[in-house]
Amino acid sequence: MGLRALGNPLASFIDYLAQTGTDASNEVPPPGGLTATGGVISDYVDGSDVYRAHIFTSSGTFDVTAPGNYGDTIEYLVVAGGGAGGGGGQGGGGGGGGFRTNVSGHPLASPTPFPVSTTGGNGSGGYTVTVGAGAAPSPTVPGRKGTDSYFGPPSTPNGITATGGGGGGRYTGSATDNGGDGGSGGGSGNNPGNDLGGASSPVTTPAQGNAGGNAPGYSSNYFGGGGGGAGSAGSNGPAIAPGGAGSPISITGITTHYAGGGGGGGNQNPSYRTSDSTGGSGGGGAGSGGTTPHPVYGFGGAPGTYATGGGGGGSSYPVPLTSSGSGGSGIVVVRYQIGQLTAAAKATGGAISYYDGKTIHTFTSSGSLVVPASISNTEYVLIAGGGGGASSIGGGAGSGAYLYGTGVTLPATTYPVVIGAGGALVGPSPTPGNQGGDSTWNGLTAGGGGGGQRNTPDPGPGYGRNSTVPFGSAIGSGGGGGSGNQNETGAPGGSPSGYDGGAGNDPSLGSGGGGGAGGAGGSAPNNYGGFGIQLPATFRNPASSVGAPGPSGTYWVAGGGGGGARNQTGGEGGGPAAPKTTISGTAGYGWAGAGNGAGNESAATPATTRGGDALQNTGSGGGGCGDSNLTGYSGSGGSGIFIIAYPS
Repeated sequence: MGLRALGNPLASFIDYLAQTGTDASNEVPPPGGLTATGGVISDYVDGSDVYRAHIFTSSGTFDVTAPGNYGDTIEYLVVAGGGAGGGGGQGGGGGGGGFRTNVSGHPLASPTPFPVSTTGGNGSGGYTVTVGAGAAPSPTVPGRKGTDSYFGPPSTPNGITATGGGGGGRYTGSATDNGGDGGSGGGSGNNPGNDLGGASSPVTTPAQGNAGGNAPGYSSNYFGGGGGGAGSAGSNGPAIAPGGAGSPISITGITTHYAGGGGGGGNQNPSYRTSDSTGGSGGGGAGSGGTTPHPVYGFGGAPGTYATGGGGGGSSYPVPLTSSGSGGSGIVVVRYQIGQLTAAAKATGGAISYYDGKTIHTFTSSGSLVVPASISNTEYVLIAGGGGGASSIGGGAGSGAYLYGTGVTLPATTYPVVIGAGGALVGPSPTPGNQGGDSTWNGLTAGGGGGGQRNTPDPGPGYGRNSTVPFGSAIGSGGGGGSGNQNETGAPGGSPSGYDGGAGNDPSLGSGGGGGAGGAGGSAPNNYGGFGIQLPATFRNPASSVGAPGPSGTYWVAGGGGGGARNQTGGEGGGPAAPKTTISGTAGYGWAGAGNGAGNESAATPATTRGGDALQNTGSGGGGCGDSNLTGYSGSGGSGIFIIAYPS
């Protein structure tokens, strides 16, 4: 192992076996905290204390494999999925997901310590991590409640549960429709009655959030109430009603707001339009009420931001049926002390870890990489957001483009990093999938994956987003063709950035799978998603859970979504270039969403009415939905990621 840079005591601490020269004279102690795995790890200094945080943006396991000498307790943040905004127009904003922590000094902190051990989870040190999904958008009904998040031992009542955010109330024209209760309550719809925002209902000490805003009857502005947030209550209608603020916390090493409420929706009658209701800090989506449509959501509510627990924005009136904003998914973070330093040099940008002589920055959301002095021999992966699947026997979505580079020198400056969001789910009416968002860094653009195509007629091409930046940039993989669109495929991106989606086939009543970074999607009836790709060895830290399971271990990303079908098995997400028939409704290699294969004649259940979602921060495509006569939704795409490493 070579000499480590002498001016970085944190790196020296993490890899203490490399002590030579000045490092040895400083007598940096070896790591003494817990030994554990799971999530994306971030090592950072707070004062003189060195911490390791495990960041989970999707469900997994926190596994304690050895005790430490800094005690057996951990600190946690558990945020549930946000509630959806209210549908039907003039809807209330969705409430932020429940926010629970025991970080000392935080206003929502529980005073109860949380001990862990090598045998305290399931007999082998494993603690269950469940990251709650944000609620799906609502058409003409009140907003749905977000899904709970959990951290703790499996199958016991001794863990920490954060309750999903309450859904926003709807406008009905006559009847009262209050906001839903939840971790934070949803805002009320604007109705003739004096409607109330939802309460922060969980019985916990302290509370997990705040109430949604009220809407006291008709007025000139016609806004529903804002959804409650972890930091403050939602604003009252009927004037412009922002969502309640989320709560800030620095448990990952970076101060971030979580669980903001969605803004209340207004009225698109030209006499009443004013401006959108902003979402609360911490991922709350804006409620629609302005004069200018959003380029993606139109006059519908904006979704809450993924991995924040933000509530979705309320819809405006009159609008298309799928107009309210979906809730943002939650997050779970576990941290513990691993040592102390007498001097510290903080690195900045993303979650920072040290592995095999390299410093690794992992960005799961947008931010900045700050380089104080020139760095040479960097290695990076930039992945865009995957597309969303289509509904109604819809095609699977394409993965976001995958860009890899090595040997790059970075001059001293600040480099903005943009992480593309996954394409939002669609449904229940026949709807083509949404494209994934572009990811950008250092003049490079990874194009978002193409959305799946719906069954014929489908005016959308399903193409992967094509970057306008020429050098080093790429097109995302194409979405699969819908049933009946027998020759429609996604645009090629050129290996390894992205591949075509498969073709739909009307006689087989199946749609094509989306393309992946490692191969094309399958054509119906073999409508598997295109194969993903494994991250380079530099980024395969055994203590970190970046990417998803696949052949030869984990760390797989950018798989295509499986195509939807009628009366047959839906396509496996991210499958290899061979027919896959044994997995339906689950994710495949690259952790792309699986296509739904529910039959037209059979009774639908909640588990079979929608395509599978792709895993967050993999850039994989969402699965297509099954039959058009089923009330179901497609799978959403996975958000992108940026990882960069350089010699420590």
